[in-house]
Amino acid sequence: IAIPLAMALAIASGVPPQYGLYTAIIAGAIVALAGGSRYSISGPTAAFVVILQPLTMKYGLAGLLLASIMAGVILIGMAYARLGRFIEYIPESVTLGFTGGIAIVIAVLQVPDFAGLALHDLPEHFIGKIIAIAAHLPEVDLASALTAGFTLAIMLVWPRLRTPVPPHLPALVLACLLGVFLAAIGMEVDTIGSRFHYLLDDGTDAAGIPPFLPVFEWPWDRVGADGQPLALSFALVSDLLPAAFAIAMLGAIESLLCAVVLDGMSGKRHSANSELLAQGVANIITPLFGGITATAAIARSATNLKAGARSPVSGVVHALVVLLGLLLLAGALAYVPMPAMAALLMVVAWNMSEAHKSLKLIKK
Repeated sequence: IAIPLAMALAIASGVPPQYGLYTAIIAGAIVALAGGSRYSISGPTAAFVVILQPLTMKYGLAGLLLASIMAGVILIGMAYARLGRFIEYIPESVTLGFTGGIAIVIAVLQVPDFAGLALHDLPEHFIGKIIAIAAHLPEVDLASALTAGFTLAIMLVWPRLRTPVPPHLPALVLACLLGVFLAAIGMEVDTIGSRFHYLLDDGTDAAGIPPFLPVFEWPWDRVGADGQPLALSFALVSDLLPAAFAIAMLGAIESLLCAVVLDGMSGKRHSANSELLAQGVANIITPLFGGITATAAIARSATNLKAGARSPVSGVVHALVVLLGLLLLAGALAYVPMPAMAALLMVVAWNMSEAHKSLKLIKK
């Protein structure tokens, strides 16, 4: 589950997929070793997309990474101020409305890739995005829509087979095979390999995901939205501060709600302030190696516990498996169709909306 979701959420945040894998590897290991919840799995999450995607559009990867570090500092401050227990008092109606709104935004942002629309620069505001997508809907690409619909069908039908294999793996493998078949009969589908490229040491261009370990680099030395290094300044930090505060609050809420859910499933107790401290440290260290914002992921953490996790070692194993996936499977991951990733994120959006809980709450 972690490899496709890490890639999909990085793409949804406006950055190449390898940065999502870096996040799952580094933040996943740090939080597992230092966190206050025994079974939490940390990495990129869907809740951050609505904050990170506009940041990337305006400041590039460099601005996103710098805001993540600032959020990490705020999280550490919250931990030492012992604010962790107060997060538990946020009403369920607030969190349901909040995650429902995020789910709607994420689902709408997937429509261009789902339908194969030639939309490269969407407007900044949500209503503008809807208008632009609606205007291009007559240009639906049949191969893309077919691949996305097939992936969505596998994601929905597979759980009914009651196999121990989660639907993400067969959905993406079968989608890759369908994409190869469609390409063979002349119906090209956009893939990770066709959309994303990286430079080799000799300066040549390669398709897909670089099969290398992440390297240390100061965020402000990376390129901004204009293709130039982002100069660190007081004005830049001031501009990023509201987004960093939002990231920190969202990370705190999601990680501690995840810990509460895991407590209910396992019968254990988590340490709220220890979890905030670990999330803060992870969000300071991870961006130095190219990883984006991270927090505990409820779906991955619940899967971790159901799969037999007994200690934080399971979180470290998760990080190592993602690392092996990056180093050994990068060539294969280049064949993953972009419409399949869009379908995967639509399922994530539906699950995070928890519509059944909202309906139940409204009825009460």
